[in-house]
Amino acid sequence: MIRTTRIGALLVLVAALAACGEDDAPVASETVAQGPLTLTVRGEGELRSAKPTPLTVPGKNWAQRQVEWMVPEGSLVKKGELLARFISPEGEQQLAQAMIDLQRNALARAAKESGLDSSQGRVEVDLSQVAVQLGIAQRYASADLSTVARNQVLDAVEDKEYLQVRQGVLQWQRDQSDVRGGAELAVLDAQRATFDMNAQTRKADLDALELRAPNDGVLLLATNWSGDKPMVGANLRAGFEFGSLPDTATMEVEIDLPQIEAQGIQAGDAVVLHPLGRPDQRIDSKLSWVASAAKVRNRESPVKFLSMRAPIPRDAIERFRLIPGQRFAASVVLLAAKDAIAVPNVAIEQRDDRHWVQVKQGRDYVAREVTLGVRGTARSQVLKGLQPGDQVKLTQADVPTPGEDGKDQDDAGAGDSPAADGENDAPGKNA
Repeated sequence: MIRTTRIGALLVLVAALAACGEDDAPVASETVAQGPLTLTVRGEGELRSAKPTPLTVPGKNWAQRQVEWMVPEGSLVKKGELLARFISPEGEQQLAQAMIDLQRNALARAAKESGLDSSQGRVEVDLSQVAVQLGIAQRYASADLSTVARNQVLDAVEDKEYLQVRQGVLQWQRDQSDVRGGAELAVLDAQRATFDMNAQTRKADLDALELRAPNDGVLLLATNWSGDKPMVGANLRAGFEFGSLPDTATMEVEIDLPQIEAQGIQAGDAVVLHPLGRPDQRIDSKLSWVASAAKVRNRESPVKFLSMRAPIPRDAIERFRLIPGQRFAASVVLLAAKDAIAVPNVAIEQRDDRHWVQVKQGRDYVAREVTLGVRGTARSQVLKGLQPGDQVKLTQADVPTPGEDGKDQDDAGAGDSPAADGENDAPGKNA
């Protein structure tokens, strides 16, 4: 009797364990609810002036400069105040070389003028001698043969012809000397003009070694491609960007968001701002500009960022005493709906540009197609396909798609068909 009782108890226990084994394991899920929905994208940005005055390194022709002294970044300066002072050792050397070239040119011109004067002087002397000799020869050539020996008359005739030819040659040499000398002097004058222009340029470069504030503002230094800013001792080139002097009366926050998180953002979207570490200084604004394309911000990282700007009201600037260069936390509002349905992004699966979620039906989860609205970084708005009370599974494993045969469907003998599932998920029955 006792043995029979024990066997009956054992059978009951086995049956209970078997029943427990048929229960489903716990599944992470969320019950759909309808209500207020706000989707945001969080990021950071820098406060800058909407009307900055660019500052460039003084000088021309990309002359090299070295920063000798400068005011600290973020300093409040007045119009005409000295911002930075530069030195140019290379410019001083180039100016000294230009002055040497000018002196050499002056010496060369003086030597050329002296040589021309000497050459012309010799020609003039020769012309004077020939003129005297020619006069004597002409007198003897026309003398009476009865009073002068015949041989003297013949010599005078020969001398007259020779002296006339020599006189013509000397006159030609004098004219050619004037022309050639004038051309050589013109070349030296052209060289002097070039040397003088070079010297004046070098002097102007050395005179432009101070950078002064064109207006009142706060000094902001520019960064190069490697992220470095100008500092004392740095070598810069004339005409390159040094920084900016923004107008503090009109400012905006420039926000950079990763491209993958900035989908759907457009100008006019609301944005909530506050300085980092000061959430109590909340500022409500709207995006005034969104870049047309994302760009790489750092050459060491391939991640692309989308830039956007949000203006800061004037009263907020005065109330919180904001200055350019401050870092701001930004929350761009993608959607602010009073009555909406949303599900976590981990519950959504995309297949061929269609979106599906797994909804509990009885003791199983089946795939149901949904139509999405605004997508956030963690949750997305659902326009069609779900209604309040639906239980959505937060995983995508082992769920049959409507229209596909489930594993061991014939053996299970459940009798459920994809057509039946599709009828239960008809859009007309969803909120």
